[in-house]
Amino acid sequence: MTKPPAPAVPSPEPLPRLAGGRGPRGLRSLPALSYNTHRALVLGLTFLAYALYHASRKPPSIVKRELARSWPPFADPALLGATDVAFLTSYSLGMFVAGHLGDCLDLRRFLAFGMVTSGAAVALFGAGYFLGLHSLAFYVVAQVIAGLLQSTGWPSVVAIVGNWFCGRRRGLIMGVWNAHTSVGNITGSLVAAAMLGYGWGWSFVVPGGLIALGGVLVLFFLAPYPQYVGFGPSPIEPVTDESTDGEDISAAVAYTFLYWLPFYLSQTAIGGQHMSAASAGYLSVLFDVGGIVGGVLAGFISDQLNARATTAAVFMYLAIPSLFLFHAYGSTSKATNIGLMMISGLFVNGPYALITTAVSADLGTHKSLKGDSRALATVTAIIDGTGSLGAALGPFITGFISRKGWDSVFIMLALCALVAAVSLSSHVKTEIPQIIQKWRNRSTNTRNGNADPGVQPLLVDES
Repeated sequence: MTKPPAPAVPSPEPLPRLAGGRGPRGLRSLPALSYNTHRALVLGLTFLAYALYHASRKPPSIVKRELARSWPPFADPALLGATDVAFLTSYSLGMFVAGHLGDCLDLRRFLAFGMVTSGAAVALFGAGYFLGLHSLAFYVVAQVIAGLLQSTGWPSVVAIVGNWFCGRRRGLIMGVWNAHTSVGNITGSLVAAAMLGYGWGWSFVVPGGLIALGGVLVLFFLAPYPQYVGFGPSPIEPVTDESTDGEDISAAVAYTFLYWLPFYLSQTAIGGQHMSAASAGYLSVLFDVGGIVGGVLAGFISDQLNARATTAAVFMYLAIPSLFLFHAYGSTSKATNIGLMMISGLFVNGPYALITTAVSADLGTHKSLKGDSRALATVTAIIDGTGSLGAALGPFITGFISRKGWDSVFIMLALCALVAAVSLSSHVKTEIPQIIQKWRNRSTNTRNGNADPGVQPLLVDES
């Protein structure tokens, strides 16, 4: 006898709206939206928001060569590195405060405030060009201010997405969503490089204006919680163990490329020819194209294996030969440079994206938090803040050791990747037996004609 189909579980029904409507003013002006439409809007707005954060961080890497050539006191590469470490140090310290504030305040207003003020801080650095300022202290202070304000972004967007999305496919969802980092880097590189011809100050002012406009969109249209627009909270799937070991070291590698790759490309003869600072900026975006693929691939694999640490460790081990190949053979031709740069971006950004997104969101539902989803911003801030402290070292050290040649820089990056991978070893040892047992069970159930017990029926849309 054929069993009747199981009743479908509907999406959460909206709760009665409060008098005068609820949610941001922009949403009130729209027709009532379904739960899934709201989730799509949340993904889109948070993607845009953090893409703009990263776009506004790219100008320093694009203008490095121009500053070194024509703007005292930046003739010494070590001083260029000083502004990078000023930003990253203040960013990491600000993260610990921002995470707590994000959990205490309205995440929509907090994120919008951070975006608008970050835009002003980014433009402040560019104002030095128009005012003819040559004081290193001014640019360091501008980067400190920018770092503190930009710390508002990451804990806010991860917490918001974590409030709306959960489930077995979180790694893949976060892997796709985390493409905002690379999209932002690409956009920031293209905009800053295009503006460079008008004076390097515009390479800061325009991205600063864009992130401020993005903050206005967030203020009017972003709902940080399902309850904010009349829906019940998303179900919580608690996790018991996740690892962020290696995040600070992997961040040191990723941020070194963020701040120094265009400068490295402009200093390297590719196919026997040197390129301009603008051309190097355009070419460097391909590292982030590889990073998009890496983030999605790492998220998908980690979901399939249910093994975040093992996935991150394998990627970091593979990053080591890819870095050496890029440095050794990237100068032979532009095509070779592009291919090896994209492969390096895949293996460098893949584990960094995995740890800072999916693992952060997973830990926000850890059993020790007892279901307190509002702690997600704090958890995310602690993870990324700690990682940013390590990230500050990479760009700073690069400014000094690049004087002796780029061989030393790539040796440092490879060692960082190795340390990051090794630091995950204890968690990998725990995950490997689980992976093996899972596949044995799957093979046994397949032979017996049974469904895989590890795959639960999908009753609600968790995508």
